[in-house]
Amino acid sequence: MNVRDLSYLVTCLKASAVNSIQNKVVILTGASEGIGRALALELAQLGCRLVITARNLARLESLATELEALGAEVVVEPGDISVQQDCQRIVATALAQFGHIDIVINNAGMTMWTRFDQLSNLDVLDDVMRVNYLGPAYLTHAALPHLKQSQGQIVVVASVAGLTGVPTRSGYSASKHAVMGFFDSLRIELADDNIAVTMLCPDFVLSEIHKRALDGEGKPLGQSPMQESKIMTAAQCAQQMLPAIIHRERQLITSTRGRLGRWLKLFAPQLIDKIARKAIQSGH
Repeated sequence: MNVRDLSYLVTCLKASAVNSIQNKVVILTGASEGIGRALALELAQLGCRLVITARNLARLESLATELEALGAEVVVEPGDISVQQDCQRIVATALAQFGHIDIVINNAGMTMWTRFDQLSNLDVLDDVMRVNYLGPAYLTHAALPHLKQSQGQIVVVASVAGLTGVPTRSGYSASKHAVMGFFDSLRIELADDNIAVTMLCPDFVLSEIHKRALDGEGKPLGQSPMQESKIMTAAQCAQQMLPAIIHRERQLITSTRGRLGRWLKLFAPQLIDKIARKAIQSGH
């Protein structure tokens, strides 16, 4: 195969990927910033019809303006996914506007950044679990009858912290372990309904979520503890995630460290503990 033939093949594959997701109705949570915002921009360029949601209405409306400039059909529906009624309303809005739902992307999340023995406000654990685990469960439950009709897809932005323990982020890691276990179980339940469940496990990503990470008193840090120049941007992360979404893949782990960690946890668990501790101490 010469260079021209290879280039033509790549072009055809890209066109096929676009056609497979074009006009799909997508609910995207946590869309106002970070990975969610970056995914919205990517999906808009592929012709998806988007229902974007988050708690910050002003940011959602600003994003919607950008998406519409790209030619996308967009509906803004602010809400808090940790509230079951908000999740039901988000689904109802998608149905009222587009008539069906093809893909639900559970992206919204929150984190913590403190040792457990320095945690004085245990409400942090409840807050993180409600947003990271119960929120996706609530939204998926509301959308599930409609995803069965479309033989659609559930996408969950989990984390490498859902694959192994991470110091200073115990509650966050627990919530991501919970979401991994829940949706791995749901995948089996829904196999006969031809609903794909795609788990996306990014490593550290440049995002506002780190600045809002809760400290031991349950207050936002206000500044990121990460070395931001050394970690992946949200746009880079979204670009890695997109093929996994388009091809309805089972799982994506975005970093070599994360992929290696799965095996080290089985065969050299003490080593993966050291890697996790070093990652937190170095901030990248």
